Amino acid sequence: MAEHLTVVDHPLVQHKLTLMRDKGTSTAVFRQLLREISQLLAYEITRALPMTTKTIETPMTEMDAPVLAGKKLALVSILRAGNGLLDGVLELIPSARVGFVGLYRDEETLQPVQYYFKVPEGLDERLVIAVDPMLATGNSSVAAIDLLKKSGAKNIRFLCLLAAPEGVARMKDAHPDVPIVTAALDEKLNEIGYIVPGLGDAGDRMFGTK
Repeated sequence: MAEHLTVVDHPLVQHKLTLMRDKGTSTAVFRQLLREISQLLAYEITRALPMTTKTIETPMTEMDAPVLAGKKLALVSILRAGNGLLDGVLELIPSARVGFVGLYRDEETLQPVQYYFKVPEGLDERLVIAVDPMLATGNSSVAAIDLLKKSGAKNIRFLCLLAAPEGVARMKDAHPDVPIVTAALDEKLNEIGYIVPGLGDAGDRMFGTK
């Protein structure tokens, strides 16, 4: 993936995103939509996976057929909201290894604080897809990618539902080698670091904790 930012403008992605933005959408429906949209985004972010072939027998004949090459890829959820994207992607790639990065945002400084980190071994040989619905200030995303690189990851992609221009710029500055795939590039951040027009707090809307 060469481009730093890919906005997935597929009609189904855009339609589902509009339903998710609507403040009248219930927690249960929001969660279901997030699962569905994450599969459509996963389709895009895995577009250029390395391939090889293996010999199989169809009911008709023997053939050399395409299969994924290399080690199983790793999905890394940036807690807690990342888990909503993780579920959908895992349905599409059930053999993926899974890791978790626990970061929360200090509301005073807007800086990320780490509280949990557990990832699969052999990250240096895996494609690593980090997932978090919101790329807002970019601070927690940059911190998560920092941790993944320290653990050996060399081939990283970032999957989010919404991105703010400030977060995209921060990520490009800190990690220009990490492509971002998102459903929408929104207008801006507000004074407390939330994406506008956005959809509110993705974690709260997903888990019903607002």
